[in-house]
Amino acid sequence: MSGWRPGDRRSDSASMLRVDQAGEYGATRIYAGQLAVLRRNCPEAKLIARMAAQEERHLKRFNQLMAERRIRPTALQPLWNVAGFALGAATALMSEKAALACTDAVETEIDRHYSSQRAALGGDDPELAADIADFQADELEHRDTARDAGATQAIGYPLLTAAIRAGCRMAIGLSKRI
Repeated sequence: MSGWRPGDRRSDSASMLRVDQAGEYGATRIYAGQLAVLRRNCPEAKLIARMAAQEERHLKRFNQLMAERRIRPTALQPLWNVAGFALGAATALMSEKAALACTDAVETEIDRHYSSQRAALGGDDPELAADIADFQADELEHRDTARDAGATQAIGYPLLTAAIRAGCRMAIGLSKRI
C-alpha cells in the first residue's frame, strides 16, 4: 500500500509553489535584462526570446495555481525583480556567451531543484508534480540550447556559472519561507 501514513512527512506544496513561482518570475526578469542589452537580431537574442516566452508560460501557470490554492507569493519578489534584471543585463553586457552561461547555470540549478521537489512530492500532489515535470523538461532544453550555442565558451565560464548557481540556491532557500 502506498500513500501517506501517520508519522510520514507530508510534502509542503505551498512552499514549493511559492519558490517555483518566484523562480519563474526571476527567470523572466533575467531574460528581460538580457534582451534589453543584446542586439535584437543576434542569434543569442533570438534563442533567449524563445526561452523567455516559455518562462512566461510557466509563470502564468504557477500564478494560476497560487491563486486557486490561496498561496501568497514570496515577500522577496521586489528584490527578485531587480536582481533578476540586473543579472540578465550584467551577463549580456559581458558578452552573448556570458548571457548563455547564465542560462546554463540557472537551468542546471533549477533541474536539481525540480528533481528534489518531484521526489519530495511523490504521489501527494499529482497536478503540481505534472507541471513541475513539464517545466523541468523545458528548463533542461534551455540549458542544452545554451550549451549548444556556446555557453561554455564564455570567459570565466566555471567561475561565472558557479557564482550564479550559488545565487540560485540562496534565492531558492529564501523564497521558500519569506
